[in-house]
Amino acid sequence: MSATEAVEETTTDGASSGPILEAVDLTKHFPVRKGLLSSKLMVQAVDQVSFGVNPGEALGLVGESGCGKTTTGRMLVRLLEPTAGKLLYDGRDITRLKGQQLRKLRQDVQIIFQDPYASLNPRHTVGKIISTPMHVNRIGTKATIKKRVQELMELVGLNPEHYNRFPHEFSGGQRQRIGIARALALRPKVIIADEPVSALDVSIQAQVVNLLRELQRELGLAFVFIAHDLSIVRHFCDRIAVMYLGKVVEVGDRQQIYETPSHPYTKALLSAVPDVTKLGDQGSQRVKLEGEVPTPLNPPSGCRFRTRCWKAKEICATTEPPLEKTSTGGVAACHFPEEH
Repeated sequence: MSATEAVEETTTDGASSGPILEAVDLTKHFPVRKGLLSSKLMVQAVDQVSFGVNPGEALGLVGESGCGKTTTGRMLVRLLEPTAGKLLYDGRDITRLKGQQLRKLRQDVQIIFQDPYASLNPRHTVGKIISTPMHVNRIGTKATIKKRVQELMELVGLNPEHYNRFPHEFSGGQRQRIGIARALALRPKVIIADEPVSALDVSIQAQVVNLLRELQRELGLAFVFIAHDLSIVRHFCDRIAVMYLGKVVEVGDRQQIYETPSHPYTKALLSAVPDVTKLGDQGSQRVKLEGEVPTPLNPPSGCRFRTRCWKAKEICATTEPPLEKTSTGGVAACHFPEEH
């Protein structure tokens, strides 16, 4: 069974006949030089990643910093060109689209950026920021565009009368709402949310996540929700894909990932999430990973997690584990998955 077939088997029961957006062996390597006269090396940021998101579904993409989540997200909206692999939208190969065809695709697949301070042009008014996608794609007249922008501002919880204000006149949470409104301007079907609340105050994060959840339900949006906060992912996502050092190591539905994780790395990630209901509980011990994350310039042979895994054996160094279905119903890339 291929990685793509294995991942597709984790699809939720109520899903449509196929994914609306699909990555197939998606790969991104960045060339770097260590010195002026040294040979060129390749950073293996993302390596043969496969998953799909169904219409109306929220798929979480989680892992430690540097695991390749953001690079994957930017490839999904074609802000980065893949080194290898394929991207499919509604069954159509979009990997090498250019010009007008790419512009048309971006009407359907949009992104919300992580930093609401850096992603908004400080010299443009809110009205201009949100309307730019419509002007670029030549959608509507001046009057209809203004009306649409004000409707979007109201939809995301902003005052439509603040149409002519500048980003510095808004708080961090309000700026992220502006970014969300801009992403919705072209009525997309898929939203890539790249850590949309990690730069916000904790008191504001829940408000923005709840807003995204409401928009998903009202507009029937599919989400790829990139995050490192597993408690937020649990609240928002139907399925979760776990990444480690450029690879997807486990995919499953919310219940399977959080209650019966199969991959040792997933178990370690979940054990690090604070749970006030288990404070002082001696039965819930945290899994402490030894060592540092290896460099993507020279990842370990076989299983990339083996250098930090308490289950590692000789086969883990010689043979890369494929993504295969586990007894818990998900798929995991591990020679010795967790038993439940």
